[in-house]
Amino acid sequence: MQIIDHTTGIVPEASVATIGFFDGVHEGHRYLIRQVKEIAEAKGLRSALITFLVHPRKVMNADFRPELLTTPEEKIQLLDSTGVDSCFMLDFTPATSKLTAREFMLHILKERYNVSCLVIGYDHRFGHNRSEGFDDYVRYGKQIGIEVIQARACMEQLDKQATEEHPISSSLIRKLILNGEVEEAARCLGYEYFLNGEVVGGYQVGRKIGFPTANLQVDNPEKLIPADGVYAVWVSVDGKTHMGMLSIGLRPTLNNGSNRTIEVNILHFEGDLYNKHIRLTFVKYTRPELKFDSINGLIDQLHKDAAETEQILRSRLK
Repeated sequence: MQIIDHTTGIVPEASVATIGFFDGVHEGHRYLIRQVKEIAEAKGLRSALITFLVHPRKVMNADFRPELLTTPEEKIQLLDSTGVDSCFMLDFTPATSKLTAREFMLHILKERYNVSCLVIGYDHRFGHNRSEGFDDYVRYGKQIGIEVIQARACMEQLDKQATEEHPISSSLIRKLILNGEVEEAARCLGYEYFLNGEVVGGYQVGRKIGFPTANLQVDNPEKLIPADGVYAVWVSVDGKTHMGMLSIGLRPTLNNGSNRTIEVNILHFEGDLYNKHIRLTFVKYTRPELKFDSINGLIDQLHKDAAETEQILRSRLK
């Protein structure tokens, strides 16, 4: 995938393109991108994406916290895996936000990026105040010389017993993750949700009770953290993957106060992980965070959690 931004000086070839923030690069995004690639191939043009490294709302409001499904670096890697030809990194500025939809199509899409055909997501809007819609884009496109095509939406059944389907979106996936529904989120993402970060020092209480933990400091503070509770996870470190029992929360039994921690016990692992960079991949939510009457009560539960976690993860290896 060729990455083009305002510093490269590359004059883009004519392309079929779509535009979006693409947070998570989920199945809905991939369905849209496949349509872009198919249309590009039929027209003999390059396929292209137009995206932003910084969320447009953050440009307009410095206090806005996006709660990202993917960091900029993770997003680029996932977009690259789609096989699209080019990715235009638009430097979204306050001046860009003031452009009307027609001005955006003319000055950005046509003149800067040489977009010949624009594929619009089923619910996507752009331009100042986002007041215009698909019919307006088609009309402007005819005036400017850009063919505008509306993409089909990608739908998903959130409940296997349900008959109603929902369009896959980043906001839907955030809601699932914030509820701890990581298995449902994985179906919508097309992969299991993950956190990257560095192992930092903790209180070492886990070591004293027989369950040493690695405390994760997430690489990007804007990355979305799943709901408090216990999860079965994969832990990737130094090129190897291990089974892990993860706890997110306030550790109420240990009177941790308001300090929210992300700590993982790696099953059957010995070694020093301090300052190591690891990835936690969420497989299944197993229980909520609980407060026990005693440390012994906590230890008994951790033994049960470890056995359940190992059973879950070993079943995924079959």
